[in-house]
Amino acid sequence: MNLKIAVCDDDSSQRSYLAGILSRWVERNHHLIEVKQYADAKQFFFDYDEEKDFDILLLDIEMPGGNGIEVARRVRRENTAVQIIFITGYYEYFSDGFDVSALHYLIKPVDERKLCTVLDRAADNLGYRQRSVLVSTPEEEVKVSLADICYLEAENVYVNVHTVRGVYRTRSSLAKFITQLDNTFVKVHRSYVVALNYVRKISRSEITMQNGETIPISRGMYDAVHDALIKYL
Repeated sequence: MNLKIAVCDDDSSQRSYLAGILSRWVERNHHLIEVKQYADAKQFFFDYDEEKDFDILLLDIEMPGGNGIEVARRVRRENTAVQIIFITGYYEYFSDGFDVSALHYLIKPVDERKLCTVLDRAADNLGYRQRSVLVSTPEEEVKVSLADICYLEAENVYVNVHTVRGVYRTRSSLAKFITQLDNTFVKVHRSYVVALNYVRKISRSEITMQNGETIPISRGMYDAVHDALIKYL
C-alpha cells in the first residue's frame, strides 16, 4: 500500500522520533510511504491546500498557529478517509476526538509498539475503504463504499442507506443488508444500524451522529453499543 503520512509537532526531536518509528513500521509491513514533517499548522496547510492527499495524520494537540484538534476539524470537513492519530501529553482533550472521528490518542512519550498497532489499524481502515456494496434502487444500481455509509434505517420493506453523499432507498430487509457489512457497524435499534466511524456521542436514549442527526437506542442495547464504540476507538 502507498501511504502519505504527515507528522505535525513543534518539537523537532519528537518529529524525528515518530519518523523513525514509521520507518521501522513500514519495513516490517512492506508498505511504501512518504513522510512529511511540519512544525506547525500553517506549514501543514501550505502543503495540504495544494493536494489534500494525506492518508494518515500524526498530530500533536498543542502547536503554534492552530492546535491539532483545529487542524483535524478542518481536514475532516473535506476528507472522511484520512486516519487521524493524536499525539499528546494531555488527557483532557480525549472527548474532542469524537468530533473528528480520531482513530486513537497516544500519550507522550509514545510507546513504539502501541503506535505500530494503531498504524496497522489505520492501514486496515484505508484498505477497507476500497470495499463497496451494490445498492439496488428503483432507478439504478449504485456502488457505495462501506466507508461512506453513515447509518441504515429500516422502513417497512425498504432500507434507507444514509451516506455522506446522500440517501439511497433499496428494497431489502435490514437483516439481509447487514450481512454485507463488517464489525465497524453496530445495530442500535430494531430499525437502525450505525457506522461507528460517524458517531459523535452516545447517551442512554440516543446516538448523535457527526452531522448532528440523532438515532434512538433500544432499551437494553446501550451497554453493547457503548462497548463496541470503546473498542473501535
